[in-house]
Amino acid sequence: MRRAGRLPLASVVRSLLRVPCRPSSREGRPPAPLGARILTNPDHIFQHNMWDHVQWSEEDKENARQKVEKNSSVRIPPEEQVNYDRNAHLYWDGFYEMHQNKFFKDRTWLFQEFPELLSAGPAPPCGGASAPQLRDTAEGESLGDCEGGGRREGGETGSQAGAFPGSEADFRILEVGCGAGNSVFPILSSINSGTFLYCCDFSPRAVQLVKAHPAYDPSLCHTFVQDVCEEASLFPFPPGSLNVILLIFVLSSIHPERMQGVLNRLSQYLKPGGMFLFRDYGRYDLSQLRFKTGRCLSENFYSRGDGTCVYFFTKDEVHHLFTSAGLKEVQNLEDRRLQVNRRKKVVMRRVWMQSKYQKPL
Repeated sequence: MRRAGRLPLASVVRSLLRVPCRPSSREGRPPAPLGARILTNPDHIFQHNMWDHVQWSEEDKENARQKVEKNSSVRIPPEEQVNYDRNAHLYWDGFYEMHQNKFFKDRTWLFQEFPELLSAGPAPPCGGASAPQLRDTAEGESLGDCEGGGRREGGETGSQAGAFPGSEADFRILEVGCGAGNSVFPILSSINSGTFLYCCDFSPRAVQLVKAHPAYDPSLCHTFVQDVCEEASLFPFPPGSLNVILLIFVLSSIHPERMQGVLNRLSQYLKPGGMFLFRDYGRYDLSQLRFKTGRCLSENFYSRGDGTCVYFFTKDEVHHLFTSAGLKEVQNLEDRRLQVNRRKKVVMRRVWMQSKYQKPL
């Protein structure tokens, strides 16, 4: 039986012939953000590992909808669901204990899609300058990234507006759900002396892995265990002190009922003009279609075999979450790609969300 989400080549070619792959300027989506490798000739489909800005036909959307309807038809019983929320940090600790820092690749694409990480100025509007090529391999296909949480290390509190880690920096970045450091170390290798990076995770094991990395530099980075879902949680920096908050495959691992509260609290730590940079799973991504019946917690929210959880977003949902936190949209894109296994001649559809939201001046 063919695995859910893997597409027969003939079906993909027919879809590509029906629907133009090059993004239309009338849609307001420029070719530069999210990559510029456009498949214009279906005969060339196996020349690269990934194709950007792939359009879906109505038939493609309906097939995906039916697969999701099927794998969501049986829900995990409510009395069992509470364990996934209560023990989330234990599941992620187990994940990092097993995989260490070898599961995810370093995100060398970060500065191509998020140049705001290297600049204190406002982000360019959607369609502004951006590197033309992302990367050839998929991000977060199997298990995604983690959410950030747990108990905080150290004695600092967010109310200490005087001396705090990074207080002398001109530009401050927070990554929520840093995992084993796949964003941390590309950022540390690129920032200047006037920038300070904070990174947190609710898995103590993940934080240990970051601190043990040979490239970790406490003069440029402060890493701590933190549960961003806790309403009373305090950060080691004061409100209004951050230029950028980075959320990469992290919000999807938080229970949907907690997401709005997390964004509301985090937004308080942004400076006016500060920016949320967001990338996460999109609705009908391959990884959603692959779930078997009986793994669904609630609508578009699933538990993986290792106990970690994942949600799949739409553009409208992303927009509602961030604007409800008082933020202004700068970019909100749906990243649809064809991921290609050239050896097995298999084509898979990937869907991610990428967004930038700014705190009003």
